[in-house]
Amino acid sequence: MASESDVVDTNTLSCANCGKPANLQFIFSSLTSKAVSFGNMKFWDLGLLELCEFFNGNQFVRLLWCPKCVELKLPREGSSFCTQECFKFSWSSHKSLHLKAKLSSSLGTVALGHQNSVSLGEDWLYCLKGGRARTPKFPHFDWTGTLRPYPISSKRIVPAHIDKPDWADGGTPIVEPNSDFQRVVEVDQISRSNSENERNLSDLSGIGSQTATEEEMGACGLAGKKSEKRDAHMLHRWVEAVSNPSSVIAREVLDAAARIIEPGVTTDEIDRVVHEATIAAGAKMILIVICIADHGFHIKLRFKSHDLRDPNYTGKVPPFSSCRWHLTIKLVTGGYPSPLNYHFFPKSCCTSVNEVICHGIPDARKLEDGDIVNVDVTVYYKGVHGDLNETYFVGNVDEESRQLVKCTYECLEKAISIVKPGVRFREIGDIINRHASMSGFSVVKSYCGHGIGELFHCAPNIPHYGRNKAVGVMKAGQTFTIEPMINAGVWRDRMWPDGWTAVTADGKRSAQFEHTLLVTETGVEVLSGRLPTSPNVFPWLNSS
Repeated sequence: MASESDVVDTNTLSCANCGKPANLQFIFSSLTSKAVSFGNMKFWDLGLLELCEFFNGNQFVRLLWCPKCVELKLPREGSSFCTQECFKFSWSSHKSLHLKAKLSSSLGTVALGHQNSVSLGEDWLYCLKGGRARTPKFPHFDWTGTLRPYPISSKRIVPAHIDKPDWADGGTPIVEPNSDFQRVVEVDQISRSNSENERNLSDLSGIGSQTATEEEMGACGLAGKKSEKRDAHMLHRWVEAVSNPSSVIAREVLDAAARIIEPGVTTDEIDRVVHEATIAAGAKMILIVICIADHGFHIKLRFKSHDLRDPNYTGKVPPFSSCRWHLTIKLVTGGYPSPLNYHFFPKSCCTSVNEVICHGIPDARKLEDGDIVNVDVTVYYKGVHGDLNETYFVGNVDEESRQLVKCTYECLEKAISIVKPGVRFREIGDIINRHASMSGFSVVKSYCGHGIGELFHCAPNIPHYGRNKAVGVMKAGQTFTIEPMINAGVWRDRMWPDGWTAVTADGKRSAQFEHTLLVTETGVEVLSGRLPTSPNVFPWLNSS
């Protein structure tokens, strides 16, 4: 820039606001003692403006020049002003030059994982009005922290053959808000009538199901008893609740996202991985093994998956000598990313970075070294949703953020440990609040866990803060999520102009973890639990 700045025709430089000459000799009295060098020029800080002093041939020139334009190395024409008043008056429109310059420099290319960089096209726009609108203009907001929204890509396509929820096309859920299960906690997610209650166990949904016969159940000591029919139906309910692999698919999808998280990767790329992994969750055989115990039904071994594309897979069911095992085999044929178009949410997952509490929209921003990012995944498969999320470290993260993420993980684990029939839902918040407070953190009160199954969100509500007024007690067969959001500062939140992104009111960081849970007769089953193949990303799990 120095070569371009040495000789300037001052007759061509005019005030960007009023058009008057921008050569100002009288402003010299306003100079302060602070000066910095820029090439052979000097700039004095005037608060809103800086004065540029340089030699134009034999002429000594002083100009009022926008300091941000200087920082961004923008042309002088359009950046010079005659007075402070003109600068103030035109600020609302002038600052758009800065935003355009930032976008052209920092968003000119987007690194998509390890692929070649691609330019942002016209379809990359900012999200507004809860996903119902887009704009090329940077939104105005009193930002609480350092994070800013970036443009988002267009909506991703879901193949026609995949089973979709009712909001996939129109954006508005139809069944969910009018369901009775918004007020009553659903226990049996599958059966809806007496006729369904009496159907044979061999009618379990799914391709290639293999289920226990009445003779096999008799060999297990269930047949011939007074409660034979009730026990058979109870087994049917347990198999249906556990064997739908939506939560396992969601876990595998989240693990795929976790593997690509590193500095330089955009959250839009994370969304792409989530989307493609969800719709491609086919060609896998899911084997569900359930042990029929003497007192109720105990899930001994839940899931083993085999890739049908693996030439080493023989297609044989592992042998079990005991008749006390109940086997169900299902062919997974692809899922739908539940968040996509849910109340017009524009993406297939939520990515919440640093001060974002939840519902962050994946965009063109590159993850930076020292960030933390939460990825929230929900998969809809064969009419059932599976939901989970985790918070990950990006590169080298400061100790306070590490403690925040670890504490949040521990809050979820402690909450899960008390889940069993007869426990009041309100007790979950007391457990979480106690642990977070002892660690010096706060618990978000605006968002809570929820019932899940055939509906994405339903009763019960699971507040995570102490002394809440949640009603109801846990019963075997209920499925719900626990998903504490823990803040490093105050618990209060604010909403970004996009209508989805909730951020901390003080701009400090927030972390979250979530699991989908099934209440069993003796405790709880974590349906979205970590798999042996899950990436090793949490240091505290290695030391335990």
